[in-house]
Amino acid sequence: MEPTKALPVAVIGAGPVGLAAAAHLLERGLEPLLFEAGPTAGTAIASGLPALGEDAAKDRISEPLPDVTGRDRAEFAGRRVLVVGAGHSAANTLISLAGLAKDEPDTRIFWVVRGASAEKVYGGGDADGLPARGQLGARVRRLVEAGRIELQTGFGIAALKDTHSGVSVHAVDGRVVEADVVVPCTGFRPDLDILHELRLDLDPAVEAPVRLGPLIDPEFHSCGTVPPHGAKLLAHPDKHFYIVGMKSYGRAPTFLLATGYEQVRSVVAALAGDREAADAVQLELPETGVCSTDAGSSCDVPAPATGGSDGEGACCAAPEPVLSHGRSASN
Repeated sequence: MEPTKALPVAVIGAGPVGLAAAAHLLERGLEPLLFEAGPTAGTAIASGLPALGEDAAKDRISEPLPDVTGRDRAEFAGRRVLVVGAGHSAANTLISLAGLAKDEPDTRIFWVVRGASAEKVYGGGDADGLPARGQLGARVRRLVEAGRIELQTGFGIAALKDTHSGVSVHAVDGRVVEADVVVPCTGFRPDLDILHELRLDLDPAVEAPVRLGPLIDPEFHSCGTVPPHGAKLLAHPDKHFYIVGMKSYGRAPTFLLATGYEQVRSVVAALAGDREAADAVQLELPETGVCSTDAGSSCDVPAPATGGSDGEGACCAAPEPVLSHGRSASN
């Protein structure tokens, strides 16, 4: 590991897992060099394939996860807002918009999902292994049932048409939703262009490290059924190169931050030459609720929220995933 100790370790992406990797490197006496594409640490970038007419309507499409009650408030207050998607990004955005609508009653909230129901967003409720996650879905369900969110299911988007008064979003079955602004919450796939000069070993289905791919395939696994994994499963043919965090899961939507934190602990131990600590990977994750194989949505867990009885109730304290690992006697 002499070259690694002589040169800094490049960490590409200053999100939660990237920052955790930097902290572990410093603890091990290694120098991290962080690279972030966004203006600040924690910037998230999402991309996807455009729908017909999307480019022409781009001025009507917001960034993913907009700050609807803060810096982006003017873009949404008193307007017709359409949220597209069935993951936790959509759920968080819907809840924020409902809060905005309490102060700005002219705000209308539309929500469309491609699936036949929104049950995968509503999740397991009180049965969820992470209560805060279960409460997220329960809050959205109450807002829909109260009529504060207008939901349409089975809505596969065929085209967008920019109009003088807004944007028309057309479904493949002929339905149309008229909105002033569209919030895309439709997931992502990793952009690996920067890695074209490296030798990667990726699963062809989920675009994750080849040994990890079958273990996280959402057709067969949920967040809670993914076995503990670290440096061994995350390695690629080019020595000392690893993809960690959300991007290590490729297109699989079942990543949990606790998984990423344990990944980087193991990888940094491997870079420091401590194979015993790198291989001692253990992580116990909850298996119930929205994280089941039929959920098909991101597994990020929001911070507990406070609120009243109007569909935005407080989240109870949640048991954390259990991390347990050891280090060698020399560390």
